[in-house]
Amino acid sequence: MTRTGSDPSLRARLRALRPAAFGADPSGERLERIRRSPNFADGVFQNPEQARTRPSGSTLEFAKIYFEAEARAHRAPHARIPVHPTTIADLAKPPATGLRLTWMGHSSVLAEIDGRRVLFDPVWGERCSPFAFVGPKRLHPVPAPLAALGPVDVVVISHDHYDHLDLPTIKALAGTDTLFTVPLGVGAHLEHWGVSPAQLRELDWNESTEVGDLRLTATPARHFCGRGLRNQQHTLWASWAVEGPEHRIYHSGDTGYFSGFQDIGAAHGPFDATMIQIGAYSEYWPDIHMTPAEGLRAHLDLQGGRPHGVLLPIHWGTFNLAPHPWAEPGEWTRDEAEEAGQTAAFPRPGDPFEPAGKLPEDPWWRGVSRPLARPWRRPRPVEAPAEAPRRDLDLAGDR
Repeated sequence: MTRTGSDPSLRARLRALRPAAFGADPSGERLERIRRSPNFADGVFQNPEQARTRPSGSTLEFAKIYFEAEARAHRAPHARIPVHPTTIADLAKPPATGLRLTWMGHSSVLAEIDGRRVLFDPVWGERCSPFAFVGPKRLHPVPAPLAALGPVDVVVISHDHYDHLDLPTIKALAGTDTLFTVPLGVGAHLEHWGVSPAQLRELDWNESTEVGDLRLTATPARHFCGRGLRNQQHTLWASWAVEGPEHRIYHSGDTGYFSGFQDIGAAHGPFDATMIQIGAYSEYWPDIHMTPAEGLRAHLDLQGGRPHGVLLPIHWGTFNLAPHPWAEPGEWTRDEAEEAGQTAAFPRPGDPFEPAGKLPEDPWWRGVSRPLARPWRRPRPVEAPAEAPRRDLDLAGDR
């Protein structure tokens, strides 16, 4: 008698019930390549520095904080976010300086660099979830349809979480001529959704590929992966360094702070612009996302320890993914950059800018945000009052 648990036809039927958005598990030669990776050990991909990938602390305590009414009110704007409706006209002319960035919200950025067009972590879906009826919903509409962006040379994916790898967006792009550059293992999802293997470039950390005269390198990050009910840690997460003939840019993906930013900067920097994750942080998961203070520190590490280039904050403003107030990442990053003397850009979603040109610096979120407590502000040391000048008594005159 065949045991039910080993019935291959039953396993096939169960796989057929999986939502398509779960993607596919790596198998065959892809799985063998994963097992040969120097970053894969004990059956899973390993972080460059030890990291807790599950929330720490009490689940009940976290739930109280997350669902408390006043805190919830601060995690969303109180009015419509001022999105710039990106148009074909915005992007029709090549950037005068050779480098233009358009933040589309969250971690989605269109980078026009040295005549090529790179689209990072495109998420055009309404929810970052495997289901259309539940999960974090957009706080603002996409600034433009995908078609309005025009041809894209390469789509770069940082990892397979739903707020970075979006099924409907990938399916829409799969029918174009674009290439997809992804971390090792993530290609299984894309092939499952109709992307041709010929369109895929799948890289381990510190491996590179060339698209025209651009060189794209998968660099380490401190995070984790997973889309289905079982998280096997069989898909890698990465940050990305992109080098053209004239410019260099960096996209952090999702990551906790770690000392490896210095090594990435030494090998691939300094960068004309960095796109750094500064949102969805929490004391419950301190190892896998950065606060704005850590994001600023990461940028400086990437630039050799000194202010250089332009910092574009990403991974905030679009989805409610953590207990902090909605506008806090923008305000906190602004304060940190100002204190460090680091140039930073704060575009509205969809508003293109050139890092070497006039930068968007207006704190647009203030008009749609509730007041912030600003707990990150460090109290300045209180200076002792200046001692009053001593007046020696003129004893002769006092007589």
